[in-house]
Amino acid sequence: MIRHRPHGSGHPYEPTDDQRVPVIPSAGEPFEVRASTGAGVEAVVCEWDAGDGVTALTAAVEGGTGTAGDNGGDSDSHLAAAASGRGDRTRWVVRPAPLAEGTAARYRFVARHRDGRSRATSWHTVAPAVWREGAALLRVTADTGRLVEGSASSLVAADGAVLRVRFALRLAPDAHVVGFGERYNAVDQRGHTLDAQVFEQYKGQGFTTRTYLPMPFAMVLGAGSADSADSTDNWAFHVRTSRRTWYDIAASDPGLLWIEAQTPPDGAVETVCFGGAPHELLSAFLDEAGRPEELPDWVFRLWASGNEWNTQRRVMAEMDRHRDEDIPVGALVIEAWSDEATFTAFRDAKYPVTQDGAPHRLADFTFPPDGAWPDPKGMVDELHSRDIKVLLWQIPLMKTRPAPRGQAAADARAMIEHGYAVMEEGGTRPYRNRGWWFPQALMPDLTHPKARQWWLAKRRYLVDEVGVDGFKTDGGEHAWGDDLRYDDGTTGALTNNLFTVEYPRAYGELLRECGKAPVTFSRAGFTGSQNAGVFWAGDEDSTWDAYRHSLTAGVTASACGIVYWGWDIAGFSGDVPDAELYVRAFAASCFMPIMQYHSEYNHHRLPLRDRTPWNIADRSGDPSVLEISRRYTHLRERLVPYLAQETRTGLAQGKPLMRGLFFDDPRDRRIWDFPDQFRLGSALLVAPVTEPGATSREVYLPHGDWVDVWTGRTHAGGRVVERAAPVDTIPVYTIADRWTDLEPVFSTSG
Repeated sequence: MIRHRPHGSGHPYEPTDDQRVPVIPSAGEPFEVRASTGAGVEAVVCEWDAGDGVTALTAAVEGGTGTAGDNGGDSDSHLAAAASGRGDRTRWVVRPAPLAEGTAARYRFVARHRDGRSRATSWHTVAPAVWREGAALLRVTADTGRLVEGSASSLVAADGAVLRVRFALRLAPDAHVVGFGERYNAVDQRGHTLDAQVFEQYKGQGFTTRTYLPMPFAMVLGAGSADSADSTDNWAFHVRTSRRTWYDIAASDPGLLWIEAQTPPDGAVETVCFGGAPHELLSAFLDEAGRPEELPDWVFRLWASGNEWNTQRRVMAEMDRHRDEDIPVGALVIEAWSDEATFTAFRDAKYPVTQDGAPHRLADFTFPPDGAWPDPKGMVDELHSRDIKVLLWQIPLMKTRPAPRGQAAADARAMIEHGYAVMEEGGTRPYRNRGWWFPQALMPDLTHPKARQWWLAKRRYLVDEVGVDGFKTDGGEHAWGDDLRYDDGTTGALTNNLFTVEYPRAYGELLRECGKAPVTFSRAGFTGSQNAGVFWAGDEDSTWDAYRHSLTAGVTASACGIVYWGWDIAGFSGDVPDAELYVRAFAASCFMPIMQYHSEYNHHRLPLRDRTPWNIADRSGDPSVLEISRRYTHLRERLVPYLAQETRTGLAQGKPLMRGLFFDDPRDRRIWDFPDQFRLGSALLVAPVTEPGATSREVYLPHGDWVDVWTGRTHAGGRVVERAAPVDTIPVYTIADRWTDLEPVFSTSG
């Protein structure tokens, strides 16, 4: 079989083996056209007609076999492993002569098999786009002269549709640029190029600018005189779009910030600029994006989970061990609870199939006494009696591999028959997940009111009757391709990024309707995610690099208004962290908005890879891990009232709970030398230790008086201090005039 898809899979970063590259070339620009074949093909030609008759262009075999372009190009990860299982295919490439403005070509591929048979693709047409000066429908409001005159241009397709606009904003030579959503590579993005497109960047996040949670918003800070109290040199911009955008932040020109944006066909793009102090800039953005909603205090307690806690017996044993080790837990996330087919029924449960896909109630289920989950409601009730909240794992997909049976098959039929799935171009067939994770799965169309209602109704009994307190709304990055079609009339170009917002928001609605707080736990998001629950930094290995990059992610996410944020303490994947990394990460997480650990599935092989303190102590042979973790968990319990109050105050002021030092001291140029330090609320300053073997670290104290919370000693600010940092101690300081209130919190720790 020979295959050619002009747009490929829709992967935003890696071209597939069967597409045009670029999909729409510019006039005069070199491009290539690819096809892929299975076994038995000995030659491929591209029949090319640019208006002067059909010419046979011989295709060459280039690159390896497989579909690496579908997995992010990460050959060392399980993205590559998943892709390689799709069967070997060969990439064939032709490079026609560049097309001139006003011309077009039609083409198809023909494959010749070794047995003499030939197979051809459909005919396709390609016409180049042209960059033209000017952008008639570009609006940059309140720019106060920052838009560079004459910098705007438009990429115009052959049919006159505007595909993109590009323009430049002036950037002061000493300005720092922070934002663009959650970013792992740097706090200050000056000198970098990046984009805003939701993508599942599985591990290695700090070595790329790809992210689960981008936003077309950034603050430009620190320009002008360090002695000036004037905040007018601080400004921010928001590109008011959910379409893909690109940024060159003084990478090509030190005085310019280039913005490029995908547009609707009429080319309308609006960018608004704000001025003011950092919290005023963020507040103005939140007026547009939506303000975070205050969540209950229990979210600030320790969260615990492990992918191998997949039975009621195991879950309760882990919670018993937390109790016996005196490590209090506030929230339990159970990932491996479901049948892994419907994601609505507990594994081993017996129940009648509703052939029309109708929802079940708890009374419909029988739970075998010797099964994995003999009494889910009794388990949740028991956990509630211990003051532990319960969240269950979800994905926004309906699996079709392996072929669904029973209720899963009925649900898949219902999605298709009622039009509840996101559709592909033309709206004639449902979209099948093009990504590596759960390939070919159906995706519910959450813009479709009835589809949304149906999807949530099937999960209602879990909240209403079983009593769960929230959902881990995992995934969300599965919508690939501008060609997707949604029920509200929009395409993937506009709505794919927004799916990540609506997904947890929908589950939040369900929780509210059942009298619960809208506590969801997501990794993917976009503009609007500020009021869509709790977030964590995504999947990472247990390495020092991942630790450092996750700290950066927390600071940058908060700069865009994400308040309830955390990460998997010391990473969740690969071999367990050593004792030093674990306790350093555990201590740092004590001073982050969300404190939680998690571990990846390891097929129940020994030794265990759980990230519980006692397993790390056992694996490392260092019993002090347990005592240090216990001490910080109890400190966290005492910090909860402070965290809750500071969150409440910060929400009113436009200040996130965890925030870079630039939020409170944007004029202090020294803070940019310490991007890993952050404030936790208005009083605390945290300086994590991120280097293995370190016994001290330099801490920058902004102007004012500061008290070391572990010693009670006062230090004058506006300078760097060398703070001793033995492995059980993280440098933390408080503003001096808050020490009287906070001393009791720290007096029994340290």
